[in-house]
Amino acid sequence: MPDAAVSPPPPADPATQVRALERERRHLLALVEILQQTAGVLNFVDIVQAVTRGLGDTFGLDRCSIFLRERDETTARLVASYEDPTIRNYVVDLERYPELKRALQSGETVFIADAQSDPNLQHIRGALANRKVKTITVVPITWRRVVIGAIFLRTFREGATFSDDDIQFTQTVGAITAKALRAAYRYEKAARRPAEQSDAVRRADLERIALLAFLRRLLASLAKRQGAQGEDRLGHASSEEIDRLVEIAVAVLAEEGKGR
Repeated sequence: MPDAAVSPPPPADPATQVRALERERRHLLALVEILQQTAGVLNFVDIVQAVTRGLGDTFGLDRCSIFLRERDETTARLVASYEDPTIRNYVVDLERYPELKRALQSGETVFIADAQSDPNLQHIRGALANRKVKTITVVPITWRRVVIGAIFLRTFREGATFSDDDIQFTQTVGAITAKALRAAYRYEKAARRPAEQSDAVRRADLERIALLAFLRRLLASLAKRQGAQGEDRLGHASSEEIDRLVEIAVAVLAEEGKGR
């Protein structure tokens, strides 16, 4: 019996295709803008501000923030905010943000399609209703499989639906953010190194000065106790040998003072 003919899938709605192409175009433009804003940038604040600004403008978000994980794992640090760029270093309790806590602990993207009906957000349902929040998305920022932070996004109820493509795009931005932050961290660490070395040199100089001052006072005290007759007891050869050793010691200390 011949196989039944497989009917081709119905053609996609032209309006749907146009919306999909427009979304892809918007993503590409936003990605290029974020890359331009973060590529070669070695300032931590400029990086996180560029990312929140790019995502906020792209999606017209109610809120777009970047949080960094704290070591105690009970708090997170808000370091950038789209709606208020002046917020840069604000500690939040993760118990108030269960969706953020889940993303930081699991390392997986958290998506809440209807924030006002989510049982975990009952404690802020009134605030969400006042802001007309529709969806919440939290995308972890991961570096070498370690979660270092998260991108937090909220959409308006009247706004466009946050699609799977939008989530994937935000995950891509999260990966870019992780690399940019890592580069900034390495630069800051390298910039601090000369200062740390200078501190070490200064400490060594102070130790050397203190040692010389101690030896000078010790020798002066001994000389005072022995009196002038002490050196007279040494033979001429011994006195010359001591002078030679003193000259060598002074030369060595001079070279050490030059940092060689």
